[in-house]
Amino acid sequence: MERDLIMSTDLELVEKVKGGNRKAFSELVKRHQKGLLRMSLRFLKNIDAAEDVVQESFIKAYEKLNSFEGRASFKSWLYQITVNTARNKLRESRLETTDIEFVQISVGAIAESSLVHSAVKDLLQHEIDKLPLKQKTALVLRVYEDLSFKEIAEVMECPYDTAKANYRHALIKLKQSLEQRKDLKSWTEQVGGFMTEMNQYVEAEG
Repeated sequence: MERDLIMSTDLELVEKVKGGNRKAFSELVKRHQKGLLRMSLRFLKNIDAAEDVVQESFIKAYEKLNSFEGRASFKSWLYQITVNTARNKLRESRLETTDIEFVQISVGAIAESSLVHSAVKDLLQHEIDKLPLKQKTALVLRVYEDLSFKEIAEVMECPYDTAKANYRHALIKLKQSLEQRKDLKSWTEQVGGFMTEMNQYVEAEG
């Protein structure tokens, strides 16, 4: 029985949950809780607050599951709930949306192996923190959570082109901000040509 759940797709598990199988929902939680917590930490600097967001999001998802029609993937639907819950948490607690300074940012697609210098990591994190919320959301979902633009559009409840534009604007702003930092140039050799790789990344996504 447990093996059947592990082998099932998200949509199959959703149907099992709708049919009264609570263990199927536990499997969905196991699959997605780490990703949701990682994403929530990028918007909330407090681990307890991030865990609360994830727990509340799963509760909302369970309660609303009968309204899930499968037009989008379950993952996109769940991330949408979590992003909205995190935003509400920020408003309620009056936390700064750009304050995630303690979170260790995984650089994912932006050449993780080359960003070995802690000063560059801190600088990158600082510049991401300054992005407008929509652009930051698109960047986090694309680079760190590896979502497609179709999934990002579903999560952000916007057209595909808007999701891609938010992401590209975020990347361009990040690139421009980093280019203005003279101190970064002196670190380039130490981090494996970071600026070159950022340029290549922007061009590839363009």
